[in-house]
Amino acid sequence: MLKSIYFRIANAGATAAGVIAALALIGFVSTNSYGADAAPLGSSSQNAAALAGAQGGDAALQGGVVPDPLAPFNEAMFTFNLKLDDYVLHPAASGYAKIAPVPVREAVGRFFDNVLVIPRFANNLLQLRVPEAGGEVARFGINTTVGVLGFFDPAEKWFGLHEHDDDFGLTIRYYNIPTGPYLVLPFFGPSTIGDTVGLITDGAMDPLAYFVPWWISLSRGAGQRIAQAINYRSLHLNMFEEADRYAVDLYGAVQDAYTQTRANRVKALKTSE
Repeated sequence: MLKSIYFRIANAGATAAGVIAALALIGFVSTNSYGADAAPLGSSSQNAAALAGAQGGDAALQGGVVPDPLAPFNEAMFTFNLKLDDYVLHPAASGYAKIAPVPVREAVGRFFDNVLVIPRFANNLLQLRVPEAGGEVARFGINTTVGVLGFFDPAEKWFGLHEHDDDFGLTIRYYNIPTGPYLVLPFFGPSTIGDTVGLITDGAMDPLAYFVPWWISLSRGAGQRIAQAINYRSLHLNMFEEADRYAVDLYGAVQDAYTQTRANRVKALKTSE
């Protein structure tokens, strides 16, 4: 959501007590984050029309309107996530920003991005985008070694190897499988039923979970996601103020922006073939 920088992360979990603390912070970042590819906030009718054109006959749309049968639950979760950002994530990110310069935080962001190579590789491969999948492997190898564990990105700067961001929710959409109604997840933010399945599927691709005791895997995952959420939010402290100020219907604006962004990303995947 606009104030809950939602995380395509697609990584699950933490222990019962830690899950709340971890996910509360995780849900505000993303590889599904509102960034350069985010759709602008226009009127609902304009956004719906643009989305319809991007998704074609997607069953998620009915008469140009995104179905929202879970609206009461979604609105409650939307408010909950906004409060969580106000009282937890934004203050933590602001404090972190005061002690870590922007170049340091950008390098940390690149490190976390490098770690999440497996879902990108796997989903590009599932979409039969073999060159892109191979590019992710090459980027990981170069950035992990020459780029010092991914803190730098020589793969793009020196070799022109661009990241091909992907997730299982996009794979579902890529094959025109209906993603179901809009869903706002607590902590994680905007989603759909299909994108939630994708979140879980991508999370299952964490190799550490299959080689170490579960409490080690979950503790490491929780710590990683908390750090990633704070780092991302610290780089976008003022991202949502204009939306908060000018959006008449913030809930609807976020819903439109999310659905447009996902549709545009699928369209970009298909047109790049």
